[in-house]
Amino acid sequence: MADKQELLRVENLSQHFSLGGKSVVKAVEKVSFSLFPGETYGLVGESGSGKSTIGRSLIRLYNPTSGKIIFDGRDVSGKMSRDDKKFLRTNMQMIFQDPMACLNPRKKVGEIIAEGLDIHHLYKNRAEREEKIYKILDKVGLSREHIDRYPHQFSGGQRQRVGIARALVMNPRLIIADECISALDVSIQAQVVNLMKAIQKETGTAYLFIAHDLSMVKYISDRIGVLHLGHLLETGTTEEIFSRPVHPYTKSLLSAIPRANPAVEKSREIITYDYRTSGIDYDKGERRLVSGTHYVNATEQEFAEWTK
Repeated sequence: MADKQELLRVENLSQHFSLGGKSVVKAVEKVSFSLFPGETYGLVGESGSGKSTIGRSLIRLYNPTSGKIIFDGRDVSGKMSRDDKKFLRTNMQMIFQDPMACLNPRKKVGEIIAEGLDIHHLYKNRAEREEKIYKILDKVGLSREHIDRYPHQFSGGQRQRVGIARALVMNPRLIIADECISALDVSIQAQVVNLMKAIQKETGTAYLFIAHDLSMVKYISDRIGVLHLGHLLETGTTEEIFSRPVHPYTKSLLSAIPRANPAVEKSREIITYDYRTSGIDYDKGERRLVSGTHYVNATEQEFAEWTK
């Protein structure tokens, strides 16, 4: 990836929420990572770790508290011009977790998919608009007859395909997939992820894949970032994270993955990790290079201990 130009660069992104008075929730704290064209970056961590908050901050559903977001060479972290907003809205899209909650129940599928096209006037006439909808329906494995149906007439997997179609019809450079398969049955999850991989191969779209299912993240991601309590603790290629984890939290996450082999599963050792008793202070850690593209957040003493 070293010879490629970064599509997205996040530098020290922090997202704090005020609870009134002096109470503040630090949902994301000084997170930095990059994403290249056509790759998938998996963001993993337990519930409440800040994964979805990062996704919403990147697409500017939230205004970042501090830090920089550079998307395709443009700084989209501060106050944006009208041109910057249009650029962001047309080139970065999001697939949400609940396929029913994010689709307007009063609109037909054709209207839902074409919403972005209508807002940004990305067609010359009604015939071109209809053709774009039909093409994207074909691409996500839905029938053209589905254009006049309502969301409640579809299964969960089909509704998520509608969500993917709505994002893809804009021909974006980056799609943020926020837990987009967690509400689906396991067999449907595999179908949706395979569909996303096939579309990526065809279109070159980059994905920020947010999930807590490590097995699925391993399958789809080129690189992975591990989040805990709003801090990015470790990042590297899928191979680096799964075969040579460094941070104790990463090791505990990987040890919790069930094995398909009963003999191996019986002897699987689960590593426990409790931040409160670990003696680790995330705020004191710095980004340190392990090897290649593999980084870990640690103090000098922790780094020496974990990598010896």
